[in-house]
Amino acid sequence: MTSYPEQFKFVLPALESKRSEFHHFDYDTFTEEDLWEFCVKKKWRKKDINTMHLYEMINDIMDMRASDFLAYHQVEALKKARWHDDSTLENIQHLLRPPNKK
Repeated sequence: MTSYPEQFKFVLPALESKRSEFHHFDYDTFTEEDLWEFCVKKKWRKKDINTMHLYEMINDIMDMRASDFLAYHQVEALKKARWHDDSTLENIQHLLRPPNKK
C-alpha cells in the first residue's frame, strides 16, 4: 500500500517513465511504488504533500537520479540491518580484530 494514494495515481505516468529509464540502465529491481516512497520519505520529507502542485511532483520525479535513489536504499538497508544478530556481531568482531603478528 502506497502512502498518499490519490497523489500517487496522478503521478503514476511520470513514475512509470522514470522506472523505464532506470531499467534501460539495468537498474531493474525498482518499482513505481519504490520510486514513490523515495520521493515521499526523502525528497518531500519536509513538505506537505497534500498541498504540493502536480507540476512540482512531476518535476521532482523527472529530476530524480539513479545514484540518489540507490544511495537512499543503501542507507535504509543499513538502518534495517540486524546488528544484534550473533552472526553479524561475529563478522564485525572479525573485521575489527587486529591481524596476527608473526
